[in-house]
Amino acid sequence: MDRQGNHRLRQGRYSEPGRLYLLTTITRHRLPLFANLIFARSAIQQLRASDQDGSCRSLAWVLMPDHLHWLIELGPTSLSKLMCAFKSRSSCALYRQGVERKHIWQPGFHDRALRKEDEIRATARYIIANPIRAGLVRRAGDYPHWDCVWL
Repeated sequence: MDRQGNHRLRQGRYSEPGRLYLLTTITRHRLPLFANLIFARSAIQQLRASDQDGSCRSLAWVLMPDHLHWLIELGPTSLSKLMCAFKSRSSCALYRQGVERKHIWQPGFHDRALRKEDEIRATARYIIANPIRAGLVRRAGDYPHWDCVWL
């Protein structure tokens, strides 16, 4: 069931294989599921599965307690299919870990295509610094749920 406004997230969305995208998705009702280490690691395994199946190449990501920022190079699929597969796989993995069988993720996601080469590393740094800005840690290296190909 689509919620009011979700259609605007899809309006004008275009998926171009090989293009870089910054994707953001949040948990249903901003529930901080990923404050739990086991739940976070389960979701991260499913994120990495997207790389392994060739849907994308992850350049940087951070899994916050209630949302995900993910910088990718899109493979031969659409953004919608990539996110649908990730959300489905991660939800199933979380259910197996004992999370209540309710929707894990809010419908939809936000995407932004990157246009400049020099914007990529700045975007990656922005992603990785998210836990610092949120007051969760003092240094990015102290936060356990992130990765970046340049670090």
